[in-house]
Amino acid sequence: MKIAVMKERRANERRVAATPETVKKFVGLGVDVVVEAGAGGAAHIADSEFQEAGAVIAADAAVALTGADVVLKVRRPLMDDEDEGPNELALMAKGQALVAMLNPLIRRSDCDAYAAAGIDAYAMELMPRITRAQSMDVLSSQANLAGYKAVLDATEEYDRALPMMMTAAGTIAPAKVFVMGAGVAGLQAIATARRLGAVVSATDVRPVAKEQVESLGAKFVMVEDEEAAQAETAAGYAKEMSDEYQKKQAALIAETIAKQDIVICTALIPGRTAPTLVTEAMVASMRPGSVIVDLAVENGGNCALSKMGEVVEAKGVKIVGHSNFPARLAVDASSLYARNLFNFLSPHIDGENGNLSFDFEDETVSGVCLTRDGSIIHPMLSEKES
Repeated sequence: MKIAVMKERRANERRVAATPETVKKFVGLGVDVVVEAGAGGAAHIADSEFQEAGAVIAADAAVALTGADVVLKVRRPLMDDEDEGPNELALMAKGQALVAMLNPLIRRSDCDAYAAAGIDAYAMELMPRITRAQSMDVLSSQANLAGYKAVLDATEEYDRALPMMMTAAGTIAPAKVFVMGAGVAGLQAIATARRLGAVVSATDVRPVAKEQVESLGAKFVMVEDEEAAQAETAAGYAKEMSDEYQKKQAALIAETIAKQDIVICTALIPGRTAPTLVTEAMVASMRPGSVIVDLAVENGGNCALSKMGEVVEAKGVKIVGHSNFPARLAVDASSLYARNLFNFLSPHIDGENGNLSFDFEDETVSGVCLTRDGSIIHPMLSEKES
């Protein structure tokens, strides 16, 4: 079997889908690995390091893909309707397995293209939230780093210190940090802000998050009613709440935000535009010099005034909307992502001959497979289609 590792061509994407560590492991299983030249450059991995691990370096994408059984990428391949580069899907051959973060619930039309091209597409962000799949969970591995980086980006823009400081000249009060969304990114943001000495509070629509938030030393802020008790899906994701609940929560959040120095927004709903949690009026209520970091900006944003890829200022409040937060820590993000992919693929590789045979009775496979043998097979896509 041959695995091709492609160079990422999207703007602000510095990660790579394999590292010398995972290449060496694949080669140890009898797999041939071909890495497109320069694929690891933005993550500070030289071609020579991949070669030393046992990979062959291909001059370009077309050469890398020739004869490949599996294609590893970080982001979905470029299509004709995009202007960031050549059509990467057109370079792929029928029967190849594409493993990447494909954003299928938003880019539904891409799935039609994969099926038409005969590509077996596996969207890693749909990995089931089960114990056995934790080592394959790309959302968790990348969100963890994003939450950490969000706090560091906030401190960069915040013109004051975070911890309380007692000096001969007087005492500096600690910064107040409010984290919106207590998933993986939010919990890491809480932990990071606490380590830096801030006074932290957090909110989430899922009641189960209260214990997690408080265990990290933060105060939990939430409207607690009957609807809140049913605010989590069986898969562990947040549900979209009713208009009435959102109004009550918004009133509580508005009161809380007005007292904060830094707000970290992390709330996402799979397959939907990110909910607006911080309105223009809420931004105006914050004191000048405050900072909002919007991790959801690529999906529409949690803050009404955030702009993707920009740091904007509104009435003295800075709103940070960097795109692709994990890629801002490309070395570690690539390392974790590459391990996720290896952990996903390795159980299905025959260690004697290096051949790959997916077990579709395994929910870690069926849960992420979008297309197979020219057809769209994932139930979530069928539901969107109907």
